[in-house]
Amino acid sequence: MNKILIIEDDDFLRSLAVTKLEKEGFTVSMAADGQSGLAAITANMPDLIILDLMLPVMSGFDVLKSIKAQDATKDIKVIVFSNLGEDSDIKTCLDMGANDYLVKANFTLDELVEKIKGLLK
Repeated sequence: MNKILIIEDDDFLRSLAVTKLEKEGFTVSMAADGQSGLAAITANMPDLIILDLMLPVMSGFDVLKSIKAQDATKDIKVIVFSNLGEDSDIKTCLDMGANDYLVKANFTLDELVEKIKGLLK
């Protein structure tokens, strides 16, 4: 069973995503800020991380940088799921090692699940 970590500060969106992913058979953990997200990565070693960029305490950019800088975590798949839709933000994240970048306004949870399943094959 694949483990997914959601790092998202919006309580409503986070709970919707958890419910949807658990229904799809994933084991889901969550964090509401970047710092606790990094701690959760170390504790749970997820197969995939859904990462918001605009987070309290530590930004998603810094979380992504930290994940990709460590041997133990650099191969974890990361989908950035953010409202930041600028090409420069998308390029920065993909260049930093994110596997995909989805703009929240343009994607449904069903589409997010399909992306996750595609990455975890």
